[in-house]
Amino acid sequence: MISVREIEILADRAHAGQTDKIGVPYIEHVRAVAAGLSPFGDELVMAGLLHDLLEDTDWTAERLRETGVPVRVVEIVSTVTNQAGMTYDEKIRRITADPQATLVKIADNAHNSHPNRAAQLPADKRERLAAKYRSARAELWPAANRNDVEAIVGIVNPSLLTELDTHY
Repeated sequence: MISVREIEILADRAHAGQTDKIGVPYIEHVRAVAAGLSPFGDELVMAGLLHDLLEDTDWTAERLRETGVPVRVVEIVSTVTNQAGMTYDEKIRRITADPQATLVKIADNAHNSHPNRAAQLPADKRERLAAKYRSARAELWPAANRNDVEAIVGIVNPSLLTELDTHY
């Protein structure tokens, strides 16, 4: 079976040259998401490392399976991947039907909401994304165990811990 380290190398190569909204190498985002999933085992760490691969690179689910990525990891990654014609709200509802995909998306949302990242965006974009991410948390967090959310957020974006009580 493919190791977490091999998945990290795959993700690093696949995202080579890509930067996020604030100009940071994209691999740093997927590493942060994976770090937040470390309490939940290797499959979720792998899914965290690969969570944007299908929508941001030329990789396909089939190619991931052929590379030796566990079928369940590919399923989780496919679940959190944007699909043509699906609204963001529909995507969040699809994700919350899968408990493991929910945890991946919680980690992704937490990192995307990190104050250090948001502060570098123009005010209008920062406010629009903050509202989008808050709305998603209102769906995602209640779909998961509070302790799991707390574990992820505590690693990825502790500033969100103050919001926990509003969702439970």
